[in-house]
Amino acid sequence: MSGEGQSKPKKLCFVTIGATASFNSLIRACFHPKFLKNLAKAGYTDILLQYGKNGKSMFEELSQHQSDLNSLGLQCQGFGLKPEGLRQEMMTAKGITGFVEGVVISHAGASYRSREDSSPFIGTYLSDTIGSGSILDALRIGVPLVVVPNPELLDNHQVELAEALAAQGYVVHGSLDNLDAAINQAEELRKAQKTWPPVNSGTHRQAQGLQGVMDEEMGFLD
Repeated sequence: MSGEGQSKPKKLCFVTIGATASFNSLIRACFHPKFLKNLAKAGYTDILLQYGKNGKSMFEELSQHQSDLNSLGLQCQGFGLKPEGLRQEMMTAKGITGFVEGVVISHAGASYRSREDSSPFIGTYLSDTIGSGSILDALRIGVPLVVVPNPELLDNHQVELAEALAAQGYVVHGSLDNLDAAINQAEELRKAQKTWPPVNSGTHRQAQGLQGVMDEEMGFLD
């Protein structure tokens, strides 16, 4: 059968900036012409952007030129908050419900300090206020994931988290000034996608939950 007349397979790039801290620079980076061209080159057809509680006006301003997006074969939609979580969007990016597998681009979470210790636990960055956390959801579902730290925050723990997960081969560490390159890296990650939790997760780590898994993965447990 000839391929003429057949529609292009739908492929989603889902971007989430989180429910609490603003991350307008990530929204802006997702509309950079170089990033959009690279998305189209990689076969993407759809962009879905969760712009959070303060990003609506910027999203509407940047997405108003739909003709530019359409010329690249891209459709763009956005929304603010979903109290029920983002699993549906993650599953669409994974490639079920009529889509081929795409990518998730996520913020790196919010900083946290335990009650017992003033030092931050990297593992707890994978939680946010609207559910189990976008990074954790994507890792469990097994969709290629790009983690982008927010340089506007007053600590570098997001960078530490992104670097640690990338070094383990679970995610791509993305940056705002080179987000288009992360799309190419995500395509490579797709070929060697790892299962989460790590296969060497023992009873102790499972009992400790995400923090135990992450702490041991990153050397915090003896």
